[in-house]
Amino acid sequence: MDHKHLDKVSTAGLLIALGIIYGDIGTSPLYVMQAVVGENPISERLALGAVSCVFWTLTLLTTVKYVILILRADNRGEGGVFALYTLVRKHARWLTVPAIIGGAALLADGIITPPMSVASAVEGLEMRYPHLEKYIIYIILVIITILFLIQALGTQLVGRSFGPLMFIWFSMLGFFGVLWISHDWTILRAISPYYAYDMLAHEAGGFWLLGSVFLCSTGAEALYSDMGHCGRGNIRVSWVFVKLCLMLQYFGQGAWLMEHTGEFLRGRKPIYEMMPEWFLLPGITIATMAAIIASQALITGSFTLISEAIRLNFWPKVKLRYPSNEKGQLYVPSVNWLLWAGCMGVVLYFRESTNMEAAYGLAITLTMLMTTMLMAYYLYTHRFNFYGVILFLVVYLSIEFSFLLANLLKFTHGGWVSLLIGSTIAGVMIIWLRAFNIKARLTEYVKLSDYTEPLKELSRDMSIPKYATHLIFMSNASRVSEIESKVIYSIFQKRPKRADIYWFVHVDTVDDPYTMEYKVNVIAPDDVIKVTFRLGFRVEQRINLYFRKVIQDMVKRKEVDITSRYESLNKQNVIGDFRFVVLEKFLSFENDLPFWERITMQAYFYIKAFTTSEDRWFGLDSSAVKIEKVPLIIRPAQNFDLKRVTD
Repeated sequence: MDHKHLDKVSTAGLLIALGIIYGDIGTSPLYVMQAVVGENPISERLALGAVSCVFWTLTLLTTVKYVILILRADNRGEGGVFALYTLVRKHARWLTVPAIIGGAALLADGIITPPMSVASAVEGLEMRYPHLEKYIIYIILVIITILFLIQALGTQLVGRSFGPLMFIWFSMLGFFGVLWISHDWTILRAISPYYAYDMLAHEAGGFWLLGSVFLCSTGAEALYSDMGHCGRGNIRVSWVFVKLCLMLQYFGQGAWLMEHTGEFLRGRKPIYEMMPEWFLLPGITIATMAAIIASQALITGSFTLISEAIRLNFWPKVKLRYPSNEKGQLYVPSVNWLLWAGCMGVVLYFRESTNMEAAYGLAITLTMLMTTMLMAYYLYTHRFNFYGVILFLVVYLSIEFSFLLANLLKFTHGGWVSLLIGSTIAGVMIIWLRAFNIKARLTEYVKLSDYTEPLKELSRDMSIPKYATHLIFMSNASRVSEIESKVIYSIFQKRPKRADIYWFVHVDTVDDPYTMEYKVNVIAPDDVIKVTFRLGFRVEQRINLYFRKVIQDMVKRKEVDITSRYESLNKQNVIGDFRFVVLEKFLSFENDLPFWERITMQAYFYIKAFTTSEDRWFGLDSSAVKIEKVPLIIRPAQNFDLKRVTD
């Protein structure tokens, strides 16, 4: 990746960044102050302390940690917890743990964010139209459904549509913030961290208020996850504008709170109370659009995360779509509708945004903690100053553990929902990774050289009907000299498959996101050839198309003759047919596995039944593909007492 391109700033890039990335963190003013004040009477200490906590959280956690430091850790322009993991995983196996926890928690947050943001915005309608109260939940459900329906259009189109709306939203936040700051300039005292300490040490609830304060930074992880969509330069420049508008709004809300000292909020939202009555309906409309965009940030991040998880063997192979030729643009139908179903469930369970606050924030705190651990290891392996790495680790683990501890207070009030969702996702990832390792460890490989001559003889055996001119097997054998014993069994024993040329194709997924390379090893000229594709973890698997390109290159170099070997067809220069064979494994009844391995493999094959088939995953033409079911005998039963009896 050209880092100059990554750091390039453009008007279009800034607009897309506003539309895709900042929805979540940008809509926090809808609920943060309301959550911090809660049922407590408004006091000067509470108002100043809340604003001070928000200011320093956005500065230390979002600006310094993510915008300045973590955006430096790009994997050829890609960001996110899995992209960071690929940069360090070679150094320690235990790093898989924070990667899985962080990824699962981020996906769980993608289910909580849309209901929370949309509900917080739409509930403002009750102020103007009280009779709509019983219909609010249906409005929320409809808005969220429409949002998920438009995902197939691609984030580029969505980003360009949402960008101008987010610009209006942030400008509105800044304008009303300045308006209320001018009512009481003393609110600017909140820049001093003393007021944050004063509130946490002496206000009712004290330290536990951090759980609500944390809501102001819940979109910070999206800054990193969506780096591939917008570029680091566009994110850093646009963040200056976004943070300025956010802080003006928070200070303005603080000034409004100070003007209402001694009162109770009782469901009132400071952001709407700051608006003149004539502007309330336009303000709610703009806020609702911004809330929809808040959901977009996590949805696009979830698509990116799942595509990376698949290539890292953390997630089942599900269908991926690429709505445009723009780099980084993708759509994952199954994840889109799983997120939609989860959002519907959250709305129907909690019904109001104040109830959702309990489930919100807990999962993303875990993601931030895991990112901190991975980033510290990245800094260490890239030879940054050792004491600087320790300082980074101590400072951010202290901050984020404090937030986590405060958020745990929410567990019984709804926090368990986000942890349950995250645990389920993490469970799928663990099952998939463990099953992959079990299969890889116990799959039997044989030396290809031992079967080169038998393959050549089979190719010339006219007594066996020809199966295909070019027979291509998809292989998991990463070594050029090896092939799975199941492939040899399929060729020689299951039904002898005579072909003119045997091709063995292996796909190696590499840590670089956009690598597209291949290597050809001619084992026996015009008889046995092995092709290894090296594809990045963000590259679409279109093996049919890539293999055709390999053939074209080899024909140009005169390395292979692909014309049919039937004499009549050869004279006509007719190209021979190509047929792919994919071996699809199933769990054999002959297995005698230890309990946990048996449970893991049963769960793996159960989940696999609902996912994309191997041939569709590899992008193979279904008319030229043979799927063969082969038993996966991981550990055959050995000790059984079978006796022969006679009458």
